[in-house]
Amino acid sequence: MHPTTMSPLPHFPFSIFHFPHSPFSILHSPRSPSPHFPFSIFHFPFSPVVLVCVLALLTAGCDPPALTDNGVIGAFGRQGLGPGDFSYPRAVAAAPDGSIFVVDKSARIQRFSAEGVFQTSWRTPEKQAGKPIGLTVHPDGRVFVADTHYHRVLVYDRDGQLLDTFGKPGRGDGEFELPTDVAIDADGFIYVGEYYGNDRITKWSPSLQFVRAIGEDPIDGVRLSRPAGIDIDDEQTLWVADACNHRVVRFDLDGKVLSFFGTMGSEPGQLRYPYDLTVTAQNTIMVCEYENNRLQWFDKQGHSLGVWGSPGRDLGQLASPWGVAIGCDGLIYVVDSLNSRVQIVSKRSVNPWCKGKRQEATRCLLPSPQRGRWNIAQGERSEPW
Repeated sequence: MHPTTMSPLPHFPFSIFHFPHSPFSILHSPRSPSPHFPFSIFHFPFSPVVLVCVLALLTAGCDPPALTDNGVIGAFGRQGLGPGDFSYPRAVAAAPDGSIFVVDKSARIQRFSAEGVFQTSWRTPEKQAGKPIGLTVHPDGRVFVADTHYHRVLVYDRDGQLLDTFGKPGRGDGEFELPTDVAIDADGFIYVGEYYGNDRITKWSPSLQFVRAIGEDPIDGVRLSRPAGIDIDDEQTLWVADACNHRVVRFDLDGKVLSFFGTMGSEPGQLRYPYDLTVTAQNTIMVCEYENNRLQWFDKQGHSLGVWGSPGRDLGQLASPWGVAIGCDGLIYVVDSLNSRVQIVSKRSVNPWCKGKRQEATRCLLPSPQRGRWNIAQGERSEPW
């Protein structure tokens, strides 16, 4: 199936055409941007100082103002099957170029800009038996999709061209049962989580050849049970969200258990169905808890550093979140599954060392998706500040 693609967007989708009243009229999405410089200055009746200030804001790299007290700066998606809509989104991954990929329950992978602007989409070859629940982006830009109910991993280019597949149904070497997620180490080896009968992680070579299974033996008397999310830190150790055991397990890349933490509950330090995790730039572990409707940060020794989110439908609240990713600029993307959206959380407004206290958000301009407006919930949109 050919991907559905919109016209390419520039790296920074603004065009300065005319400023008769307010500098904020720059919030305009051009159809024919310059390929080299994203601004087209046709008429500017103000002092050059204003232009310098605008350009400084646009290039400062700061986050836009928070829309909530807990640091949400935007959200994208609503329930539906159109471009940019979601049918129960279940995983998110960030690419090195800033793109964001989301897979939903319609077996569709969509690519967005870092600001949530829809760019392209495609569907998996088959979906009658079930839909994918995990994906990651290789450092070279390839997209690895855990095609869960077909017991395989699909490998695409960033535009949706199918490049390769690996795995087949079964419980032996080189076989999968319901793969959940994919991670890639610094040497290009690939790790795939599985549940149901296998409940393990398998390691594959960069050429997609099976290497070994990890996590098949009991850990503190209990085997892995739905290892739903996996990631690799800068020490090259493997972190696993052991969802149905309500814990996080750390392995070395040969499969030796290094540590584990977590018990079932809703207090800080406890977990309820951790469906995903990611390692932050600060080398903390950010865990997405499906049933607690929150994110929780841990240090590598398993001490809780802070939580974010609560149950609900408003911005800053979550309904059965499945996944989380950190963009290349440090923004946090949370798959708010039952609210059919992805929330974007400021790296400056959420800090686990603040123990829940909100840091002051920096006021600056950021490109706004959906015709110049943040799509904040179920079809509602807010004006840019």
